[in-house]
Order: sequence, then C-alpha cells, then structure tokens
Amino acid sequence: MKKAFVYTYYFLLTFFLFSATATAQTYSTPSSELVKVEDLWYKNIVIYNLDLDAFKDSDGDGIGDFQGLIQKLDYLEFLGVDAIWLAPFQPSPMEDNGYDITDYYGVNNRFGTGGDFAEFVYQAKKRGMRIITDLVINHTSIEHPWFQKAREDKNSKYRDWYIWSEERPDEWNEGMVFPGVQEETWTFDEKAGEYYYHRFYKFQPGLNMHNPEVQNEIRKIIGYWLTLGIDGFRLDAVPFIIEDPFSDNDDPDYNFDFITDIRSFVQWRRGDAIILGEANVLPEETKEYFGDKGSGMHMMFNFFANQHLFYALAAASPGPLKESLESTRDIPPVAQWAHFLRNHDELDLGRLTDEKRQEIYAAFGPEENMQLYDRGIRRRLAPMLNNRKQLEMANSLIFSLPGTPVIRYGDEIGMGDDLSLEERNAVRTPMQWSDDKNAGFSTADSTFRPVIDEGPYSYHKVNVQEQRQDQNSLLNWTARLIRMRKDCPEIGLGDWKILETGSPQVLAIRYFLQDKSVLVIHNFSEKPQQIQLTEGDAGKTLLSLQEQKTSKAGKQGSHQLKLEGYGYRWYRVKN
Repeated sequence: MKKAFVYTYYFLLTFFLFSATATAQTYSTPSSELVKVEDLWYKNIVIYNLDLDAFKDSDGDGIGDFQGLIQKLDYLEFLGVDAIWLAPFQPSPMEDNGYDITDYYGVNNRFGTGGDFAEFVYQAKKRGMRIITDLVINHTSIEHPWFQKAREDKNSKYRDWYIWSEERPDEWNEGMVFPGVQEETWTFDEKAGEYYYHRFYKFQPGLNMHNPEVQNEIRKIIGYWLTLGIDGFRLDAVPFIIEDPFSDNDDPDYNFDFITDIRSFVQWRRGDAIILGEANVLPEETKEYFGDKGSGMHMMFNFFANQHLFYALAAASPGPLKESLESTRDIPPVAQWAHFLRNHDELDLGRLTDEKRQEIYAAFGPEENMQLYDRGIRRRLAPMLNNRKQLEMANSLIFSLPGTPVIRYGDEIGMGDDLSLEERNAVRTPMQWSDDKNAGFSTADSTFRPVIDEGPYSYHKVNVQEQRQDQNSLLNWTARLIRMRKDCPEIGLGDWKILETGSPQVLAIRYFLQDKSVLVIHNFSEKPQQIQLTEGDAGKTLLSLQEQKTSKAGKQGSHQLKLEGYGYRWYRVKN
C-alpha cells in the first residue's frame, strides 16, 4: 500500500508540474486548440527575402556572397528582420537565378564555401534571426548528374527519376509557366531518344515525384539542411510538384499526400521547422494545401489577396481586397498566410479578369516593356506607385493584414528596376548601399548585373547610407513600422473583423487576442476621408501607436476620424 501511495503521489506531482509548464508555454488559438507558442514563431515575424548574388560582394568579383551577407547582418538587425529567406545558393549554371540546381547538397562556389555558409548560420542565429531557404524539387538543371545518367542509359535507375514519353504528347505545347518565352513543356532529347517533361524552361527537366526513390532523396535533402541549421523551407512551385503530368492540363490530378508526408518528415526531424508554400491557387483549393487541421504546409503566400490588393490600389477602393481576405479567411488555426507586395518574380495577375488586369496595367505598368508572360508586371514597388504617401500606405497595409509580412530586399529604401534586363531580372539588380562605386555593392570593375546608375532611382539618389542618416527617410520609416508590427502580436495570432467605416475608400480591420485589441485603418484614396466607427466596434478609447495620442468615443458612442490622402492609423483599443 505504501509503495502504491508513493507511485500515485509522484504521478500526480508530475502531472501537475507538466500541466503548469504546458499552461505557461501554450497558446489558445481562435478555435481553442492548445499549441506551443514557440512552435508558432512564424506567426509574428518579419521575413526578408534576398538573392545572395545581388546583396553584397565581399571579394570584389562582382557577385554577392555569404561573407558579404554576414557583413550586412547588423543592418538587417537594425531593420528588425526576424527571418532571412534565401534564394537558392546551391551549385547551378545560373540560367534561372539558381533555380536550376546541379547539386542539392552543396554551396555554389560563386557564393563561397560550406564553411562560409556555416559561419553565416552562426552569425544569423547569434542575432536571433532564423533562416528559410528555397527548396526547389519540382525540377533540376539539365546538367545535373541525375539527368545526365538518365539520358545516357535507359536502364539506369535515374531514368525513372524524370518523366519521359516515347511519342510527343498531344499537349506538348500547353501549360507553360512562361508563355511568350517558353515554347513547349515536352522537349525531345536526342541522346535519350525520347521527350522529357518540363513545366518551366527546357533546361529544367521535371522530377518524377511519383517515384519512391525520388521522394526518399528529397527527405535526405531536407534532413541535410535541417541538420546544418535551416529553420524552414520555401517550397517552390507546389502545384507542379504534386500534379500528375499525364493528367488533364486544365484539371490535373494532385497528390496532396506528398505535402503531408513532407510536413511529417520536417516535424519529425525538427519540431519547430516550417514549410512556406508557393502555390498560386484559388481560395477553395487552399484547404488541400494547408491540410486537415493544419497537417500540410505551415504557411502559404496569399497570391489571391496580393492580386486583389493591387486591383484595390488601382481602383482606389479596398472592396476587392476585403472580398479576397474574407474568401481566404478559413484556414487551420496553426496555419498562416504570408503577405507581400513584391517578390523576386513578376507581379502575377493571372487570377484576375482581363478587364481588371488591364486596369492594373494602366495604373502601374502601362508600357509593354513593363509587362510579362501575358499576366504580370515586372517592376519594383517604388516606381510602380511613384508616390511616397501611397508607398507608405501600401507598406503599412501589408504589415497589418492577417498574416506574416514578407519584404523584398531594397524595397525598404525604395529601389527601382532596370527594364533593360531580360524578364524577371529587372527586379534583381544589386543592392544600393551607398553612392560609392557600384552602389557600395562591389569593388569590381563590372558586376554580374548592372547597378541602377541613372534616373530617379539611381544609387546616387537611393541608397542605405544616406537614408540611415535621415530620420524621415523611407528606410527609417520602415524600421519604425517593423517595430510597431512586432508590438502587435494580435495581428499574427488573433481573430479579426473588417469594420464599417462609412467610406468606400477606407479599410478598417480590428484584431482580437484574449483581452487585447488592435485597430488598423487605411485610406486607399488620394483625397482625405472622414470615417465613423461605432463604440461597439472600436472601443471607448483609441491609443495611437504612431503618435501616442488618444481618441475617445463621442456622446453618440462613436469615433469620428479624419484620414489624409493615403493616410493610415494604427491604434491600440481600450474599453
């Protein structure tokens, strides 16, 4: 009896201690499910996307590298960055910005060595930054040893690592990712004597994701980089990874179990690592990608909201954005949207009607040279908007939408684009650090891509050094915005509600997290707007997070607020 009592006592003590610890480290999601707060780190961060070759050159060869990035980590810390998303840095012929990989386990020597990568990981972690890298598994480079062995020997095990057809399929010239530039999706290989499949360029043959050996190799790749310190993967071109290439191009069959399997493997190897998916899909399709109760991808880019956001900017009315936010609201509590204004590709408008797309073209990309692939705009944000007030409003907006904000290198200083460069390279020019030679990016006589040295976005006029010294600069404004966003965990973790404002040009969203609440308001019009918020929606007192001023509800229990053209307000709500 005494032994049984002792066992019972220790069991109860352990239970209560565990319960207390769990209570301290868990968070009640809007659906009341308990999740460890530390495992939801991706919900309240700022992600900074950069290309190594365009960021900072440390050795004077005209190409950015890991040592150069290490030199600029203090800058990213000043800015307030929580996670760095790296474009592919593995060995590659670099015909597609590194997305044509020849070795998944190496570091491209143009960026440095494995030791340089390890030092970068150490220095980033020392500053509290996490690292997300591209996982490009839809295709390899045509120069990858796997493909070379596949084409040389039909009996090689690597033959079935790719997708082949003895006869040219009927849909050989359909489903191109790059229409107008790409001519086909099935290309004849003379050495193999067959056609190989590629959704992207012909130098990027598609991997056969139905092959168990390929799936196992992908797990090895993921495990390898997790061991080396990677915190997450931006999964490139997700729909093309899981589609059946022999099914109907217009309505392909998808293997969603593969996403669940990858998620399970990532969580098994490292519980807090994440997958951020690139999937430009319709709202009704997102459930399959996030998975049942969040068993799929942790995060996805909200392309649907992004496209309607730009239509809202062009139309000077938030209505289209409101609808897109509501239509993408229903996701698992542990899942998260990633919101962005611009990225390393074109502004994709393919989900909009022709009429809406033409309206955006007219506002932000009226010249044919500014448009790409019959669906998008290949410009940076600053020259598209060409208005400091609207630029601030748009950035404030993206940081206040329900999800995690992602910014593209250079957008924090308002960098421009170089439309003389081919396709997407227009928005991939070297970072502008100063007005020194080559914008302070490199001491080389010439850089891998030219720096912008003419016009209003020249590095002589737009650079980090000058903006650091100007408290009113876009850079310092962005750093303050980032701090403000990180002080509002309600946006990343809470529930939200779109409020009525009495003005069709103004968007107001209120966030709720336990007993705290935040209200953000944005005017999409260049003209001042008068709005009215009822006490039930807005609370009795609004504390401005920008100016530390308060606004109290009037006698009628409502707030009367005036916003200047392209104005925005962030408030903490007190009842």
